[in-house]
Amino acid sequence: MSGSGELLAALPPAERVLLDDAPSGAEDAARPMLVVLSDRREFDDGWIFERKLDGVRTLGVRGPGRVRLLSRTGREVGSSYPEIVEALGGQGCRDFTVDGEIVAFAHGRTDFARLQQRMQLTDPGQARASGVAVTYYVFDLLRLDGRDLTRLPLRTRKSLLRRAFDFRRPLRFTPHRNHGGSRELDEACARGWEGLIAKRAAGRYLPRRSSDWLTLKCAQGQELVIGGFTEPAGSRTGLGVLLLGHHEGGALRYAGKVGTGFDERTLRRLRTLLDARTGDRSPFAGPVPEHGAHWVRPDLVAQIGFTEWTRDGMPRHPRFLGLRDDKRPEDVVREPPAGG
Repeated sequence: MSGSGELLAALPPAERVLLDDAPSGAEDAARPMLVVLSDRREFDDGWIFERKLDGVRTLGVRGPGRVRLLSRTGREVGSSYPEIVEALGGQGCRDFTVDGEIVAFAHGRTDFARLQQRMQLTDPGQARASGVAVTYYVFDLLRLDGRDLTRLPLRTRKSLLRRAFDFRRPLRFTPHRNHGGSRELDEACARGWEGLIAKRAAGRYLPRRSSDWLTLKCAQGQELVIGGFTEPAGSRTGLGVLLLGHHEGGALRYAGKVGTGFDERTLRRLRTLLDARTGDRSPFAGPVPEHGAHWVRPDLVAQIGFTEWTRDGMPRHPRFLGLRDDKRPEDVVREPPAGG
């Protein structure tokens, strides 16, 4: 780990002129760069490739007197991950913003369902005692010592990040490869990874969705909005299925149902949340072919895994992975792969 002032001073003149002032607490800190789902498989040497992680995007912000962890929507989540707050607060550099992903592991793989157990806890003591270990994989450095780094090339930002920080548990530097394509994605999928993230190596950090960052997935999956549910049948408790949708043209379009991926605890918790949101009218724009449905206010977002989209716009073989509180329901749209 090197002194942050020395690191910035050692940049080539062509890169030093790209630095801007960035006072601590800048509102931009809550606007992360977002990826585009892609089926592209051929890349030149202008790209780097990171492992796709199944966790929650989180910005780590340190300024005078405090450390904040911010979700993708700008909500403070530090009380759920006190050990990460502590690790960021122990860094030698005292003014920074980093970007990364908080994950939990099960059997050597990132497991969003396991991470859910931590996401639900807002008391730091309970979070530490939960038995669910978390890791913060940091992959970008946006601000350092009052200077905005977002105009620097990605390779430079990652080099500064590696040298400026002391990466001890629960902090990890996110490594990358300089080559990627179909073969590398196949290898990643064979290891049980979620996929790869392809990033333009010379690209700036843009506080919006950009095709400079591409998601190459091993399997389909995305967020969908919960608009209703059915009663459980037989010995099942809580609920039968969740009725799902995504936004299209200003309306919530029905996108099928999911009835697998739940444990008893999740079923009970979901029923409590849904009972507090029941309404008399369907939130979906069109008809929903489900007898005995209960309609709810569509403000809960679920992460759903599936094999593919069917011709009629439904996820095939869907499974519930967990609730997400880091994405606004109105931002949930169908994400078809964008080629090239």
